[in-house]
Amino acid sequence: MTLIEGHRPIDPPAGIPVWDIDPYDEAILADPLGYYAELRARGPIVFIPRYAVFAVGRYEETRAVFSNHERFVSSRGVGLNDFRIGKPWRDPSIILEVDPPDHTRTRKVMARALSPKSVATLRDAFRVEAEALVDRLLAKERLEAVTEIAEVFPTTVFPRALGMRDSDPRRLVDYGALVFNALGPDNRIRREAMARAPGIVPWITAACARDRLTGDGLGAMIYAAADAGEITGAEAAMLVRSFLSAGVDTTVTGIGNALWCLSRNPEAWEMLRAEPKLARPCFEEVLRHTSPVHTFARTANVACEIAGQPIEEGSKVLCVLGSANMDPEKWGDPEAFRIDRAPVGHLAFGAGIHGCVGQNIARAELEALLTAMAARVARIEPDGEAVWRPNNAVHALDRLPLRLVAA
Repeated sequence: MTLIEGHRPIDPPAGIPVWDIDPYDEAILADPLGYYAELRARGPIVFIPRYAVFAVGRYEETRAVFSNHERFVSSRGVGLNDFRIGKPWRDPSIILEVDPPDHTRTRKVMARALSPKSVATLRDAFRVEAEALVDRLLAKERLEAVTEIAEVFPTTVFPRALGMRDSDPRRLVDYGALVFNALGPDNRIRREAMARAPGIVPWITAACARDRLTGDGLGAMIYAAADAGEITGAEAAMLVRSFLSAGVDTTVTGIGNALWCLSRNPEAWEMLRAEPKLARPCFEEVLRHTSPVHTFARTANVACEIAGQPIEEGSKVLCVLGSANMDPEKWGDPEAFRIDRAPVGHLAFGAGIHGCVGQNIARAELEALLTAMAARVARIEPDGEAVWRPNNAVHALDRLPLRLVAA
């Protein structure tokens, strides 16, 4: 069988617009708004022949496909590769790339470890570290926000919360980038990410082993579930590693994106300083406005329809979450950044049973950091050009020069 990027090629039915574009082009990944707008304008579903995939970018269709786990499955891969017929680069994730009933079993274990009650016990530690970090940053005034804030904070607090005895911030960040880049085609970014795997993956595997974790962290809770017979020891190790791909890289991206939004919208920063309780809705708007995860795929597990159009079993469907979160039919003025918007229903954390299991801890980290900054920083000002880092699944910054003015 001839495959395209690890999946079976499909011929589009008559009536579906065909768009000759590469959504993984580096220029599009760095600045996707024009691509999003054209995708929505072409219809509720389009066919992209370069990769023989369908794509949805309007809010209603994207949410419908992304949340229908029975017709559009994750177990066949959330990237271009169809795990039923193409070999994945690593064992599939037992939380992200699995369907019920197996998903229900592993999700229950992860959800308990990351429940609001569990995360609440971490808030004081997050607050203390956030305040100390902001005080250090104000002493130098000018900074590169990606490496000095966005990467530093999650790679400091999250390994501690997990109970890791070993910590290597560079490997932690690069592991997440590797996992997400692997979801795309065999392009330059994916090849360069995969070339770093031999220096990253063995270290991650060893650092997440039970004997390298403390007995009082989130990782210990996962291994305790194995002791109780809810999962196997091997599954526990995989779930602990899943914390890192889902709990570090996307949070790093969220923090960088939040600082980018607030530095470009000083009126929003003034509003947040005046009312620090807006830290949570501010982060929700950041998620909607910048969509840290811009695209995930689903595979049609049965012959079905999208927007009245027939979809053949085995079809890969790109759910362009970044486009759905900028759909004016849903949000009215999507390109405006408004921290009082309360964007209920945004798709940045997914939807349905595969909604991000780590979203509680991501929100707690961002709330701690934004609250600490609101109390200490009068202004966040751009200090140079922001540069976006092309990634096949994540919309993240590479550089963000800022100047912080103390309150």
